[in-house]
Amino acid sequence: MLSPEEIERYARHLVLREVGGPGQAALKEARVLVIGAGGLGSPLLLYLAAAGVGTIGVIDDDRVSLSNLQRQVIFGAADIGKPKVAGAAETLARLNPHVRVEAIDVRLRADNALDLIARYDIVADGSDNFATRYLVSDACYFAKRPLVTAAVGTFDATLTTLRPHEAGADGEPNPTYRCLFPEPPPPGTIPACAEAGILGALPGIVGAMMAIEVIREIVGFGEGLVRRLLMIDTRSMRFETLGYRWDAANPLSGENPTIKDLSIHDPSTSRPRESGDP
Repeated sequence: MLSPEEIERYARHLVLREVGGPGQAALKEARVLVIGAGGLGSPLLLYLAAAGVGTIGVIDDDRVSLSNLQRQVIFGAADIGKPKVAGAAETLARLNPHVRVEAIDVRLRADNALDLIARYDIVADGSDNFATRYLVSDACYFAKRPLVTAAVGTFDATLTTLRPHEAGADGEPNPTYRCLFPEPPPPGTIPACAEAGILGALPGIVGAMMAIEVIREIVGFGEGLVRRLLMIDTRSMRFETLGYRWDAANPLSGENPTIKDLSIHDPSTSRPRESGDP
């Protein structure tokens, strides 16, 4: 049930035929876990809170630094030195007091990922490293939770939604992250943000689009990015979509899976920070 204040706050959603009262009620009841409170997590968290997602969990064990402020718009200069989850929670509380924020100031690891993810309805991953992305995607598969995942480079980005625990309308299983990217690149081949740089507004665009995907998944309208990879190049302002499908040879959900649990993930390399932070 929405209060009179919430009805006024979400008035522009309520008049949307695709959202309306039932959709807004679904947002209020939803529990979303955001991996990383950085460049991608900042706009994602802001728009989820503004949209009225009832419970937002945010996991990040990093602290705010001055170099973050070029793109991590959820923080200000006064937040430097604070745990990111604490600074994010304070901002979201000012933005929308109707939203509950669960600040999780820990490192995501193989031994805690399943328990944390299972507490939420949907996960959005804005982490900055392949170890965490593979850990999160594998954990979401085992926990049977949908995952919205994105990554950014210097001027480019990708975004997709994963529901590999379900089958599509054609009866074929939906693809996993490993169907799209079977192997992570060798260490050192992809330079970190501190070395390569990043256009500050880029994570803002992509994080906002992640929020749209999460809201779409909760409310249930339109055609999401399951089985589709959105690729963005801001140098030419080009948006392209690549279709992809389940790979019967993938080691997680293929015909002969070899990954049975999260024990393949080394906890010491799995750190939930934002896409672009060093």
